[in-house]
Parts: sequence; structure tokens; C-alpha cells
Amino acid sequence: MLYVVATPIGNLSDITFRAIETLKNCDYILCEDTRHSGILLHHYEIRKPLKSFHKFSETSKQSEIIQDLKQGLTICLISDAGTPGISDPGEKLIQECLNHEIKVVAIPGACAAITALCSSGLNTSRFQFLGFLPRKAGELKRILQEVLTFPGTTVCYESPNRLIDVLQILKEIAPERLLAVARELTKKFEEIKRGTASELIAYWENAPLKGEVVLMISESPEIHSHNWQELTPQQHVEFIQQTYGMTRQEAVVSAAKIRGVSKRDIYNVVNRGQ
Repeated sequence: MLYVVATPIGNLSDITFRAIETLKNCDYILCEDTRHSGILLHHYEIRKPLKSFHKFSETSKQSEIIQDLKQGLTICLISDAGTPGISDPGEKLIQECLNHEIKVVAIPGACAAITALCSSGLNTSRFQFLGFLPRKAGELKRILQEVLTFPGTTVCYESPNRLIDVLQILKEIAPERLLAVARELTKKFEEIKRGTASELIAYWENAPLKGEVVLMISESPEIHSHNWQELTPQQHVEFIQQTYGMTRQEAVVSAAKIRGVSKRDIYNVVNRGQ
């Protein structure tokens, strides 16, 4: 059996009794960094073999792990912080276990995305999680334009070194949109800052940005105030183009997602309207 065990995202006290018990009773533990995870295990006197399992080794080690599980071993999967399988290599291992009909049990606990969202002050009734944003500028801008049409909060991870670059793009394409940035969650210098892209850039302009970062983008007020159900698909596409400066093709994709239909349906209707 594979146990997917959530570990603290900063404060070592943020671990459940069930997680500790599960880690103490397994045959061995898979982790991203044995030195990093060793600190947590030493703190709770968990003496189990640690095996490195990260994005550079997952392919080569996956078959061996599956064989161990088939032979009846109990294995725990943890990440450097938070819940495994969320923007880390554990996702593929979990899928492979299920493909081989190996039982997977999740031991719930801390997750940076949910922790940040809960205290962000943004809409929590509807949200989407994007993981880490693209690195290439063109792709990043395209994704952010798409995000801006989502009728809910968008949560994503970003490195402190790249956050300002992302904020600069948001300043350009959505200067009035409310954002929230959470960093160093559960740690001594935890901080959650809210504001527009310009306000956040000014705040960190003269202070180096450190720590793990969660960026949250509020829902589109324009789409809520302008009831899209009352728009024809062609009007909806034109509205998105004018509001967010998208190309026609990008606007078609966004309109299709919002309306819950295929891109082809929107394309066909828009083309007939020409």
C-alpha cells in the first residue's frame, strides 16, 4: 500500500497524529530531499529508511517502487513541504499505482495553496489551481490573459525571483485587478499582502522578496457585472477581446471555457456571424 502523507509547510507542529503514526509504521519513506525530510523525522523520532524520489529520478525508480508495493511493502510518500502530488513528482507515482491496482491512501494535512486561499480574503467558493506558472514570457502572458476571465479565484505557485516579472505583466493587462500574495506561510515571517499589481510591485521595490510564494488572482468583476448568459457567443468573444486585449483565437478559447462548451462550437457560431 502507498500512503500519501502531508507534512508541514513550515511550522513543524503542523502535522497530524495520524501522519506521524503512519510514518512510524511503514517499511520506508520516499522523499524529495533526504536531508530536508530528515529534520522532520528526527524531530518526531521517526526512524525509517529514507529513499530519494524527485523529478529527476522518478522515471528510473518508479518500477522498483511498484515492485516493492506488489510484494506487500508499505511505503509512505512525502514531499519537501505540504501535500504530495500537488505540483511535485508524486502525481505520476500515484497514477502508476492505480494503474497496477495498488491501493493509495491519502493522509491529509497542510497544503500551501489552501492555506493561502483561506486567509486571502478572495472568493473561496470557486477557485482553480494552476501550480507553477510558465517560464517563457509569451506563454506566461497567454496563461495570465486566460486566468483573468475565470469567474473565481486563481491560485498558483511562483518563485520569489520571478514574482515581480509576473506582476509586471498583470500591471499591463489588468491594472485594477485585486491580487493577494502569501509568502513564508506558517513561518516566523509569514506575510499576506493584498493589492493591485502596481501596489505590490511598489511594496517590494526596495525589499528583497524571499520565501515560498503563493500568488492569488481575484475573479473577473467585468464578467460578473456583465452577465455572459445574456450575450451571444459572438458578443461574448468580442467582449473578452476588448476587455483583456486578447486575440480572437484566445478569446474564443476563454469564452468556451466560461460557457462550458467546446472551442469548435464557439468557432462555428462566430464564423457564421461574419
